[in-house]
Amino acid sequence: MDTPQRTVVIASALVLGAELCFAGVSALVKYLSTDLPSEQLVFFRNLMAFVVLLPWLWRKGPDAFKTKAWRFHLTRGLAGLAAMYLFFYAIANLPLAQATLVLLLSPFIIPIIGRVWLKERVLAQTWIAIGIGFIGVFVFLNPAETHLSPIIGIAFIAACLAAFTKTLIRQMSATESSSKIVFYFSTLATVISAIPLIWRGESIASEHWLGIIAMGGLAVAGQLGMTKAFALAPAARVGVFTYSSVIFAALMGYWFWDEPITVSMILGASIITVAGYLAIRTRRKAETGHKVGS
Repeated sequence: MDTPQRTVVIASALVLGAELCFAGVSALVKYLSTDLPSEQLVFFRNLMAFVVLLPWLWRKGPDAFKTKAWRFHLTRGLAGLAAMYLFFYAIANLPLAQATLVLLLSPFIIPIIGRVWLKERVLAQTWIAIGIGFIGVFVFLNPAETHLSPIIGIAFIAACLAAFTKTLIRQMSATESSSKIVFYFSTLATVISAIPLIWRGESIASEHWLGIIAMGGLAVAGQLGMTKAFALAPAARVGVFTYSSVIFAALMGYWFWDEPITVSMILGASIITVAGYLAIRTRRKAETGHKVGS
């Protein structure tokens, strides 16, 4: 049954709001990283998410989280945490829009991982969308006229790790509920990210605590908004708005750090958005065709 237009509008607004929250998290990470190590920021980001989960975990009870997929959960936790460390480092050392844009390559990397690792069939339209997406990144970065930092490579590794974790989640969802996956990642990420604080922990100035709390709050709000949006409307209708984060990041970078917004950035972001739309529509059609044929 087709989703009512009003519901699609609400879902689209929720996606845009969520991406604004995520861009706000990146801006706060960039701001806080001038005085605090990324290890500390990663820990507090994970701790805040875990604290928000506690009332929900209490209601579920311990029996709801029994699992035999320890290896999957541990791999997902380590890969997701590594991606977070690398991305926070990239945010601290790159223009905000550049770091955000490279991470947006993650959806285009997922089919490649699926093909290489799981031997999944990838439609020709998906390969075209992936190619267009990488062209968009090339146009955005404009290497012919812009000096590119090698840290972009670190952001790209973070995108690959993020794509790997999403592929893992898809594999785990066959036997593990979404609540289990969220619980184990939040728990592992919080515990493991606390270890580096033994030698990297620093005293936090009182003015930074507000930023840390806001960072965690925006991250949770963005995740909740995104979850609600995709519960209201299919990704094929509203998923393209996830690429708005690079626009918000560019505006914040310009406003707070005087980072330039160029024609190549606007053109590259537009190309990537088109590629993302094509990839989402192709995936939706493939899923629909599979359901009809099954």
